[in-house]
Amino acid sequence: MIKLDYQNASTEQQIPSEKQCFDWLQQLLPEFQAISELTIRIVDEEESQALNHQYRGKEKPTNVLSFPSEVPAYITEEMEFPLLGDLVICAQVVNRESVEQNKTFDAHWAHMLLHGCLHLLGYDHIEDEEAQEMEALEIEILQKMGFPNPYNDQ
Repeated sequence: MIKLDYQNASTEQQIPSEKQCFDWLQQLLPEFQAISELTIRIVDEEESQALNHQYRGKEKPTNVLSFPSEVPAYITEEMEFPLLGDLVICAQVVNRESVEQNKTFDAHWAHMLLHGCLHLLGYDHIEDEEAQEMEALEIEILQKMGFPNPYNDQ
């Protein structure tokens, strides 16, 4: 079961619907946990840049920011806690990347959603070994969803 708080704060016309996001989440999250709660906030470049600066010290908008829930360990050890956290996705950056990388709209948005969710689940790509593990997982899950390898030609 997935509980999604979908927020559209973007002026961009081409963004996935709440239903599309929910359907993609239904295909990827149950592999990791039976019940998941998260927020997806779709924003414009100004908000993305402000958040990227505040939380990562970078002065530019970015495709997806992940904010995992901060639940004390003793709570998660005693019971299942479905709250994953929040994803902030910049519509203009993702749409521009899909064109620049010659990817379909759906394939790139699904990839960004998956990528952000994996961060919420504790995956990272700072170290080479972690990056290889995360990329392999992304490729496998996206292929199950009917999308091509997002790392081809990169």
